[in-house]
Amino acid sequence: MTLKQALDKLKSLGFEKVRLQNKKSGADDNQFGVKNGDIRIIAKAIKIDKELAMQLWETGNLDAQQLAILIIKPKDLSVNEIEKMVKSIRWTGVADWFNSYIIKEYPGKESLREKWMKSKDPYSARAGWSLTAGRVAREPDGLDMPALLDRIEKEMPKAPPEVQWTMNTTLANIGIHHPALRKRALAIGEKLGIYRDYPTPPGCTSPFAPIWINEMVKRQK
Repeated sequence: MTLKQALDKLKSLGFEKVRLQNKKSGADDNQFGVKNGDIRIIAKAIKIDKELAMQLWETGNLDAQQLAILIIKPKDLSVNEIEKMVKSIRWTGVADWFNSYIIKEYPGKESLREKWMKSKDPYSARAGWSLTAGRVAREPDGLDMPALLDRIEKEMPKAPPEVQWTMNTTLANIGIHHPALRKRALAIGEKLGIYRDYPTPPGCTSPFAPIWINEMVKRQK
């Protein structure tokens, strides 16, 4: 599939309702409003094509970037390519797909995590905290979690919204998976109050850390 064919296909599947939903979550106008499921169908037809993926990414179109993420093998990207791509992200929808499908599967993700945890670039920092949240839950050995709680308590109130989200996920994961630190994680969440009034659909768990932690701990019992 050529770049033009891919863009034409995406454009044909765009919906104004999806565009508006995306804009409410911070997306700009360079998008077609394609449903995630339709993007996955196109990716399945293309399979793997790094050259096309990089061309799609360079368009800056949000749907094209999501498609690009699905048709590239993480190991085929260099560290420089990954860093350039992360810094060019403009929307959390793209960021979270990139984190889930590329960064979390990348062989050198730990060195990137350590670097990005110090980054001033919001999407690099978001990715760093996302990886850290995953380590807290699944590979905590070697992590100084009291120090992470110190950083969260100090930095999260003034962090960019893009970064707050994954810092908050780290806070919640510490409280959920590490009982010895649960009381402090709950106290930090209450003190900061971030996402306390977040609109949460029926049947979903609030991202407010104390509610999130208590709900998930209850499910473990």
